[in-house]
Amino acid sequence: MCTPSDFRILVVDDIEDNLFLLRTVLETEGYEVETAGNGGSALAKVENAPPDLILMDVMMPDMNGYEVTKKIRQNPALPQMPILIVTAYDTLQTSQGLALEPNNFIRKPIEFDQLLTKVAALLEANHHH
Repeated sequence: MCTPSDFRILVVDDIEDNLFLLRTVLETEGYEVETAGNGGSALAKVENAPPDLILMDVMMPDMNGYEVTKKIRQNPALPQMPILIVTAYDTLQTSQGLALEPNNFIRKPIEFDQLLTKVAALLEANHHH
């Protein structure tokens, strides 16, 4: 059984308050958390040191969360890592050409219990591959 401290999570959001809140919630659970304020910075961090999971906000000014996710998925050098999309929409804009499993996205406003359950499930599932 893995403990949260075995996992690194990258939180991507252009709003400082969101980053702070998510980081606090995840660190309280024991996860190691890094943050990125935009898509470009997120990609650089993922390439330098791939996290175990990415929490990706969709609405960002430079590159939206779908574009960042697509770039990560298209990079053959990167391991498959779970990406949890954070969206305010009820339906996922899958016209972006992304097939997303329902457990790979969470709606805003975020319910933290639900978030932590999804994060744990995705990490656990991915860890067994």
